[in-house]
Order: sequence, then C-alpha cells, then structure tokens
Amino acid sequence: MLLLKVVTGIAAITFSGVFASVNDSQLPSQTVFVDPRSFAVMNPNADFRNDSFTMLFNPTSTTPPFFQVFDGRFLTILGDTPSFREIASNATFAFAHEAPIYNELTDEVFFSSNDGGPLGMSDLNENNVISKISMKEVEAALSVNATGPVNVPITQLNLSDTIQMTNGGTGPYNSSLLLVTSGRGSLPPSIVLVNPLPPYNATVLLDNYFGRQFVSLNDIKVHPTNGKLFFTDVDYGFLNLFRPAPLMPFQVYRFDPDTSAVRVVADGFNKPNGIAFTPDGSTVYVSDTGASGGFLGNNLTLPASIYVFDVDPVTHVFKNRRVLAYADAGVPDGIQLDSDGNIYSGCADGTQVWAPDGTLIGKFFLGMSTAEMIFAGDGRLVILAETKMYLAKIAAKSVPLGGPSGV
Repeated sequence: MLLLKVVTGIAAITFSGVFASVNDSQLPSQTVFVDPRSFAVMNPNADFRNDSFTMLFNPTSTTPPFFQVFDGRFLTILGDTPSFREIASNATFAFAHEAPIYNELTDEVFFSSNDGGPLGMSDLNENNVISKISMKEVEAALSVNATGPVNVPITQLNLSDTIQMTNGGTGPYNSSLLLVTSGRGSLPPSIVLVNPLPPYNATVLLDNYFGRQFVSLNDIKVHPTNGKLFFTDVDYGFLNLFRPAPLMPFQVYRFDPDTSAVRVVADGFNKPNGIAFTPDGSTVYVSDTGASGGFLGNNLTLPASIYVFDVDPVTHVFKNRRVLAYADAGVPDGIQLDSDGNIYSGCADGTQVWAPDGTLIGKFFLGMSTAEMIFAGDGRLVILAETKMYLAKIAAKSVPLGGPSGV
C-alpha cells in the first residue's frame, strides 16, 4: 500500500514500509496533496460547508484543473507524469453530458448532450444530440499547444427518431454503440444499438416492461462474463419536464439479449443512476443520486451514495447491499472502473475516485459538475463536463466494456 503524509511541509511517501521523502516540488505536475489530518478538526468558528452542490472542497484554493490527492494510492493511478487538459468547449451548449463510449477501431469517443438540463438545448419539444470527437485530432492539437486548452471540433450524428433523449451508453457491443434513452413525451424509453459508422443506423432492442413504459432509462452496462444487459430507471425525465409522471418504481433491470427476457434485479433506491461491474462480474456498483431533485430542488438529506452488491451467479439478482461511498460534492453519477478496481464517478466538482475499500483517494478537480467519464484506451481518461471536455493522461488502465469475448 502507498501512503502519503505531510511532515513539516515536506511530502513523504511510504512504499510497503520503505520510507522516502519527496519535496512538494517533486510531486507530479498539476497535483495538490491534501492531508485528511489537516481538516479532521476545523474548530467551532470554522467556515463549514452547508451545501455540497455549490460549496466545493478546495482548501488550497488551487485553480482547476488539477489532481487533488487525499491518499497516496491516487499517485499510482496518476503515474509519474500526468497531465490534465481541456480539449473541447462551447459555453452556450452542454454538449458533453452522458453516454460516453470509446470506439477503438476509429479512435473516437461518442457522447450525448444534456437531456433537459441547463444549456441542454433539449426539452419536451426538442431531442438531445449524440456527438463524437476524434482522439487523433485531440492528440494532434495537444502536440501543437503543449500547455493551454485546445478546442477540437466535435461532430454531431444524425440519428433515427427512435432515439429520444439518450442518457447512458457503453460498449462497443457487437461492434455497435449500446445506448439507453429516457424517452420524450409519449415516446418510450428504450435500449438501442447504433452503428458507430455512417449512416449510424439504429436497432431498438427493448422499449417496454410487459407492455408498460419505463420511467426514463438512465445508464447501462454489459455484464463482463454472462453478456446480459443491466440498466437503471429513474424519474429524471419527469423532473426535467420532458416525460410524464412516473408509473413504476425506480429500479435496476436485467435484459437477456438472447431471449429478450427482462426482470428486476434490485430496488429500494431513491434515484438509481450509474452502474458498473468489476471485471470478473461478481460485484456491481450502483449510484443513488437522490439528493439531486430537479425542479423540486436538491435535498441534502437524501442519498448521494454509491452502493456495492454481490451478483448472484445464477439469478443475476443484486444482493448483500452495502455502502461503498457517500460523495462530498453533489451526487455520484456515472461510474467507471480501472483495471485495479478503483471506482470513478462524476460529481459536482469533477471526477472522484475511490479505492475498492471505499476510501476517497483523489479527484480530477474541475470546480464544475461532471456526470460521466470514459477511458479512451489505457492511460487516457476523457471527462464530460457539460460545456467542456477534458483529457487526463494518467497511468491507470482501462477495462473492456463490451461484454465477454465474442459478444
């Protein structure tokens, strides 16, 4: 285990019991260490935070973007020479919200705009959009501008009208983008396959539960060993005023692509949102964004949590629920894992990272909300921040998201 300590102004790192001192200036670029012991006791007259969405935890007042380190294990994720750069922006449009998918064959990242939120340009009468960005163009732009932000053009896809308010995505799955939609008005939420190449033709896999419309589907993942599709359903379409009032509970479902059978595998959430499996498929994480209330306003007493479950190998039901983490900034939204099992989730201040034991070890601190992120291959983490996109080049490695080999 890697432990990072502050000793009389000098950062010190212990590797498996071997102690070595490192000056602060020797820490990786754009990295700030915040010792949890430095704020464990703040004293009665301290300026305590009373809102997790608007009052973010940045005790060093460092200008974003930067890597905020709470535990030395985060340095293993970052590596020796990490970098953190803005790669695209549009101040008038929340073009980079959810559904990130990296397509290795074309070296492109696909993603959706905000479905009904501020600057989303979508509502009951207007669909949101799917776009893509070329990572080859990103790398070329960064090679020309070695330090500052770049603004690589994005390409909007002209998709089928059956795809309404895309909010989640994963894959590639069967060489296609696997999307879930929230629906719009009377148009139903659905699971859809989309060709990542022109003409971007689409195939709907599921749009109902035994004849009943889902509430508004949110996120989806493929189980890494059995190939079943698992997705969350919640009321954000209603809260963002483009879907009817809910007529079903907010739950997690399993869809069998071979038989088209669909069943509930977990319930009891306030707002189930992001979902991700460990590489062996035995464990699953589900975020609950209950504290984020849409037009009803935020309620800080509701969940802002990630729960961990065991996955029954036969029934695929999620069991033995326990808390992995409670986010300190807003709510944890989409979830991704790296090859070491660390858990990444978008929050009100950027992307937060927890070790498998539930310790918050660090943040990709942006000072703005991010819903999702995706590994664009090993060592490249693309972060969606509504009106901006960022690329963090780090040491962490990705995990396959398209299901078992051959699916």
